[in-house]
Amino acid sequence: MFLSFSRPLSVIQAVIRNLFHSLAQERGPYMRHIKRTFIVLLTVALLLYSVAYVSDFNFKTFTFPQAWLNKVINQINYTTINSTLAVHTPNDSLQIQQRGTTVAQTTDIPVYYHVAHPSNYHFILDEPDKCKQNPFLVLMVPVAPHQVDARNAIRRTWGNESSVQGKTLLTLFLVGLTGGPEAQQQLEEESRQHRDLVQSNFVDSFNLTIKTMVIMDWLATRCPQANYSMKVDSDMYLNLENLMSLLLAPNTPRQNYITGMVMWDRPVIRDKSSKWYVSEELYPELKYPTYLLGMGYVFSNDLSKKLVEASKVIKPFNIEDAYVGACLKQLGVEPSSPPDPSKFKAYLGQYIREDFFRVITTILGSPQQLIDIWKDVKRPT
Repeated sequence: MFLSFSRPLSVIQAVIRNLFHSLAQERGPYMRHIKRTFIVLLTVALLLYSVAYVSDFNFKTFTFPQAWLNKVINQINYTTINSTLAVHTPNDSLQIQQRGTTVAQTTDIPVYYHVAHPSNYHFILDEPDKCKQNPFLVLMVPVAPHQVDARNAIRRTWGNESSVQGKTLLTLFLVGLTGGPEAQQQLEEESRQHRDLVQSNFVDSFNLTIKTMVIMDWLATRCPQANYSMKVDSDMYLNLENLMSLLLAPNTPRQNYITGMVMWDRPVIRDKSSKWYVSEELYPELKYPTYLLGMGYVFSNDLSKKLVEASKVIKPFNIEDAYVGACLKQLGVEPSSPPDPSKFKAYLGQYIREDFFRVITTILGSPQQLIDIWKDVKRPT
C-alpha cells in the first residue's frame, strides 16, 4: 500500500506526456488553446482519480481511515527523508524534523519503513535527567495531550508511588502534538508543575504505533540504566506490589524478557469496517506473531533499544501491540506468559475489592473510578 502512491502518479505523468506529444502535431492558435485547456482538465481529473485511488476516501463520511493516514505520512517521508521532514499540525504552526536516535538512518532500507522509526521525530518537552536516580522500573504512559484528568488521576494513585519493596519507580507521560498554541501553552505549564511529561512532535492521532516506538526510543536514549520498563495505558489500574513481586522473583529473566496478557494466533482483521482493519499490503500474513495486549506489558529495559533497531526493517501498521510483536519476532524474542496469567486482566466486571489485591493490571472506565478504587484498596482493613 505504501508504494501505491507512486504508481498512479507515474501513470498520470506518462499519459499527459503522450497526450502532449500527440497534440503537439496539431497547428493553429485555436488548437493551441484547446490543447492547453484539455491538458489542464485532464490533469485535474487524473489527479483526483489518483487521490481517490491512494486514499480509499469514503465520501459518505468525514473520517480518515488509518490506511489513508499512513499513506499520506509515508508520502511525506518519501519526498523529504534526506532533509527536513515537514508534517504540519492542523494550524500549520509546527514542523516535524528528523533527529538523531540510537540507530543511524541508512539509505538502503525501504523509505516507507521509517514512518514508525523514531529518527523522524524529536522531543519538544523532555525530562532527560529523570533517570539519574537509577530507577529499577520506569512506567511509560501514552496519553493524548488533552487528557489532563487521566494524568491527574494517575498522579494521585499508582503514579505517585516512587518506591515499592525498596526499589525506585518512575512514572512519565508521553504525548504528541497538541494542535494549537493555547493547548501547547497549557501543556508546558503542566510540565513545569509536575516534571513528568515527555512530548514528541508526531501528530497525536491514529498514531499509537509511532507513539509506542517513541517511548522505546526515550527509554533507550534517556534511561538505559533502568532494569525494567512498562508501557501502560492511561485507563489502567496498576497494582505495583504485585508487579514488583513478579519482577523481583528469582526466576524472572533480566534480559530479552517481556510479559503481560499474551495473545497467540490472533487473526489479522480484513474487514474494512473494523477499527482493527489492516490491509494485506501492510501486513500480508493471515495471523499476527505472538504479542502482548497493549493495555500494559512489562519488559527488561534492554529490549527498548533492540525494538528501536527492529523498527528500521519492520513495515509499520496501525495495530501497535501487534507491531511490537512483529518487532519481537524479528529479534527472535518470544513473549513470556506470566507465572499467573490471571494477574493481567482485561476487565474485572463488577467491583469486588479483593479482586484488585490479586491483579497486576486491569482496564477501568474513567479517571474518577481509578481514584475511587485506589482509595478503597488502600484503606486500612
